[in-house]
Amino acid sequence: MTPTLLQQTFDNAPSGAEEWTGAARLTFRQGEEIYAQDEDADLIYRLVRGAVRTSHLLADGRRQIGDFYYEGDVLGVAMTSTHRFSAEALGDCEVLAIRRSGSAAYDAGRLERMIWQATATELGRTQSHMLLLGRATACERVARFLLDIADRFRGEIVALPMSRQDMADYLGLTIETISRMLGRLQAEGLVEFIGARRYRIRRLGALSDMAAA
Repeated sequence: MTPTLLQQTFDNAPSGAEEWTGAARLTFRQGEEIYAQDEDADLIYRLVRGAVRTSHLLADGRRQIGDFYYEGDVLGVAMTSTHRFSAEALGDCEVLAIRRSGSAAYDAGRLERMIWQATATELGRTQSHMLLLGRATACERVARFLLDIADRFRGEIVALPMSRQDMADYLGLTIETISRMLGRLQAEGLVEFIGARRYRIRRLGALSDMAAA
């Protein structure tokens, strides 16, 4: 979105959630970039609908997935003036965007508190991800990932908005290992896959034990 169009969106922004009154409401299609790696981090975002993937492209072309974000999550909070990760829509999604400097409709104190809360949440997620990559086996990583997704959606049938390659890049594994571990979990009766992108947990206790091993 061009700066002029974005400014017009802010000027005519509908009021989303009360705490985001004055934010711009933006929509993105699957695969569209919400913000780019090394782009100025002058906006922060709240995901209203859909799912988003953040990723960092290394100099040698390899990709590291930073995290996945779902409805209600805040993303784009950077500690530097630019984004270290890019953010792309995993499907059709809608976000509220607000300038870090605030707006006439937004109290600066509330904005600062919201940024600090989002930063603390991001730090906690980063630390959990670091421990997962540093200490867990391949099967433990995949089990933990499926539990975390299921906990977010809290339905009997859980949808995976990301691809197997996304999972591999997030968990520091190959796509072949991801497929093998998912097959193992299903063969052991811990999970049941319904197609490639939906599953249900069959034995929660056993899956939790495996994730915590």
